[in-house]
Formats: sequence, C-alpha cells, structure tokens
Amino acid sequence: MPARRFQALLFDLDGTLVDSQLDFAALRRELGFPDGIGVLEHLQTLAPLAAARARAVIDRHEQEGAAAARWIDGAEALLATLHQRGVPTAILTRNSRAAVARTHDVLNLPVDLILTREDCEPKPDPEGLLRIADRLRLVPADCLYVGDFVYDLQAARNAGMAAGLLLNGGNQHFTDQADVVVGHLGELLDWLG
Repeated sequence: MPARRFQALLFDLDGTLVDSQLDFAALRRELGFPDGIGVLEHLQTLAPLAAARARAVIDRHEQEGAAAARWIDGAEALLATLHQRGVPTAILTRNSRAAVARTHDVLNLPVDLILTREDCEPKPDPEGLLRIADRLRLVPADCLYVGDFVYDLQAARNAGMAAGLLLNGGNQHFTDQADVVVGHLGELLDWLG
C-alpha cells in the first residue's frame, strides 16, 4: 500500500477522464502551428486577426471532440465511488468552457468543481489548482492531481500538489516527473487517506 495518502483527487479532463478523440497533430497541421510549443502558448504569439481565426479552428476541434467524448476505462466508476465516499473532486483543463459544457452534456461529469482556460491561466501555471484547493478548502499538499501530459505534472508541482500520471501507451517518458503513476484509474483509490 502507498505510504502517502491524499484527501482529494483532482483531474485533467481529456486523456485522463474522457477520450474526446482530439487529434492535436491534425489541429496543428490545420493551424500551421509548430511542434514543440503548446497550442495555447503559440496562440498568444499571433496578431489579433490571426489569433481570432486560430481560436475558431481550435473551438471547432474541441466541440467535435466534446460531442464524441467517451469515458476513459474506469473513470465513471472511480468518480461514482469518490462521490459516494465524499472525497472532494475537481477538474482543471486547458479546454474551453464551451467544450467542457458540451462534454458535461454528453457524460454528466460528477465532480465538485471544474475550471477551464477562461477561468485561470492555463497549465502548467498553478493558478487553477490553487484556486480549486482554496474553493474546496483543501491544503494543496493533501491533493493529488492526475493527468496524462507533462503540463499536468508541472502544474501539480507548481501548486505544491502531488503529480499523478495516468499511463496511456505514449507518455511513459513522463514517469520520472510523476509522484504517482497508474495504469488504470481504479488504482487511485489506494492513494486515499
């Protein structure tokens, strides 16, 4: 059994709780964005008109993904169990509020709080996770934030939270940056206090 225990589980959305089939390579190709820099970060470097056009493309991809969203294996059962046990839960995502609302319409996300890129600086900035901890009256060190990408791990560390990585077949190279590594979401129950 794990030595460290957590009072709350916080999550990324895409690739962690839901599979929205977002194809970031196709999105980058359509936008002409370079590899190696985040889509949102590159968006900030564009002139206003180009940024507005790019936002429309990003929004279209996110809405299509949200409409097709399906639970990652074990996510729905995990969230139901956490809710039954009264464990605080939240989502911090780089997705838009509109895309998250559409995902919620499709799957009915049973969490206490959801913050999007319109609510705070995008990950890896810790602002969103710190706001979640404050709103849920949690100490950051008592929280485990679980995601599937390096920005998730960096955001958790930057916020003073434990960084959890859900393995997906293409992200094993991030394991050295994670405090907790799981192959299935159900394994997270072992980390609760």
